[in-house]
Amino acid sequence: MRIGSHVSIAGGIWKAPANAAKVGAEVFQIFSRSPHGGPFKPITPDVVKEFQAEMKKQKLDTFYIHTPYFINFASTKNNIRYGSISVVRQELDRGSLLSCRAVMTHLGSFGELTDKEGIEIVAKSISKTMERYEGSTQLLLEISAGAGRIVGDTFEEIAAILEHKLLKKYNIGICFDTCHAFASGYDLRTKKDVDATLKQFDKVIGLEKLVMIHANDSLAELGKHLDRHQHIGDGHIGLDGFKALVNHKALSKLDWILETPKDTPKDDPRNIAILQKL
Repeated sequence: MRIGSHVSIAGGIWKAPANAAKVGAEVFQIFSRSPHGGPFKPITPDVVKEFQAEMKKQKLDTFYIHTPYFINFASTKNNIRYGSISVVRQELDRGSLLSCRAVMTHLGSFGELTDKEGIEIVAKSISKTMERYEGSTQLLLEISAGAGRIVGDTFEEIAAILEHKLLKKYNIGICFDTCHAFASGYDLRTKKDVDATLKQFDKVIGLEKLVMIHANDSLAELGKHLDRHQHIGDGHIGLDGFKALVNHKALSKLDWILETPKDTPKDDPRNIAILQKL
């Protein structure tokens, strides 16, 4: 198991490895562009060279990219849906240039569509994203907290997307966010709860699809469908829950990325240390 955190690319994407090393991260996650949209800087050969040199200097070999927040594969508005397809594909291509392990994305919202209609349009959007893609960076779908009509808050919904006839041929994995899963009603507070939840995940989706973990405690209570991240041990999942999670055989070999609050510079090192101790 490697534990790290989401870090800034302020000043240049090649600054990320040093930012990760500074907080004691063994692996890290970034936005390769603004998460809110707007222009972005290209990944030139010089950028690749500088980034790889920094990775080597900081003795890091793995990182992940999170897509911008505005992605909506289920939108009925063509400009939003096709814009989302274009951006996620760009992130996969950018990640491949930088030897990124995987790009994870939120899926969007069904809006006024039925679940069946929404899953169909999401599958078609992801298929379009992956069309003729030959890069090395894997696409991961992130489990959601399920507020409103947000896509991907149940294992069954994720499975329906992954098993769609258009997507079966692609190597698409899952990012399991502990806060999101808890907010969606999957209990993680005790070893018994964790074992039961992951047994259900394996039955519905398959643990072999699980690639990495977003490690976040939950400010909201179980099943409230609120995406509110909290420091490890300070939320409703609690230390007992995270002890069970980090020691579960299906998760102990995966990369863990913190997306906990950054109220002070000491927060990431403290949360990393807590997980390592557990």
